[in-house]
Amino acid sequence: MEPEPEPEPDHTKAAAAAGAGNRKHLAMLERLSKRAAIPSPDSTSSDASPVATFLSCFAAAKLAAESALSACRSSPEDAPSSLATAAAAIDDLDRLVAEASHSLPPYELRSALAAVSDLRAAHKLAASDLRPKKSFSFRNKSKVPKNPPQDPPTLPPPPPEQPKPSVQAILPGFGFRGRKDTTLVKDLRVSDEKDGDFTLADLISCEVYLKGKCRALYVHKLKDCRVFVGAVFGSVLIENVERCTFVMAAHQIRIHEARVTDFYLRARSRPIIEDCSGVRFAPHALNYKGIEDDLRDAGLEEETGNWANVDDFKWLRAVQSPNWCLIPEEERSQTIEISDVQEREDDN
Repeated sequence: MEPEPEPEPDHTKAAAAAGAGNRKHLAMLERLSKRAAIPSPDSTSSDASPVATFLSCFAAAKLAAESALSACRSSPEDAPSSLATAAAAIDDLDRLVAEASHSLPPYELRSALAAVSDLRAAHKLAASDLRPKKSFSFRNKSKVPKNPPQDPPTLPPPPPEQPKPSVQAILPGFGFRGRKDTTLVKDLRVSDEKDGDFTLADLISCEVYLKGKCRALYVHKLKDCRVFVGAVFGSVLIENVERCTFVMAAHQIRIHEARVTDFYLRARSRPIIEDCSGVRFAPHALNYKGIEDDLRDAGLEEETGNWANVDDFKWLRAVQSPNWCLIPEEERSQTIEISDVQEREDDN
């Protein structure tokens, strides 16, 4: 009869268990070491991705704009200066988004644009709050006589119309404002406003020629106008335009509340429209002596084809938005030559 095998010693089982435990412990240490190797959001390492760097800078600039807008409400006596500070901070955000638009993922770009749009709307609301308020007076109630007179009561005169906030208080930069039936020409290459912000506001039936390049362009409330712009190395914001034609090149172009208007564009990022109808798009078609240098200096020398890739933020369906289309080739303007247009501001 064979002897039964001796049972495994307890110290052998303990060693096996210890080996398994050590393997788990080593795996855990490896995971922890990998976590520790990930740079923190506060790190200023040069290896940070462009998107992470943008998000960090954008958050800081957004906080500055929000703080300035908050100061408008908390300190009414300092509201005008706080309003100016907020406008400058929002402009910084605009430029930041424009400079990074070509490298941002679509979601991050949309989120940043929406945040800037909300801040600009809050700024306009704060500016409107600075308007003088209607004064109210309280009268003591008089006893109603037993036999009131039969004559009809005299109606009080209508209150005087309150002044509206000026466009200068809302839109920054030099520019042309409040003109009609006028030809306006500015050569930004030889101007004091060189490489700054430029504004076009409250223009009716005007032709506008801007040679050279500017940092940002703001367009507000134009009707029956033709606008030709050399190069914008930041962003263009167009609001409330009707029956106009725009020919321009820019890194970023945002269009709000445009009606029956044509755009001949070159853009580094996809043009964005919102609350628009009857807008049409075609490729850039502008020429003047030196435009190649202006486009190259602004980083716009290459045709990207983005003029045909329009994002309609109010149209979320998969089918084509009915609010915009491409201009048929047979209807497109040929290259517009403005080399001989001289700088002037007609007053007639």
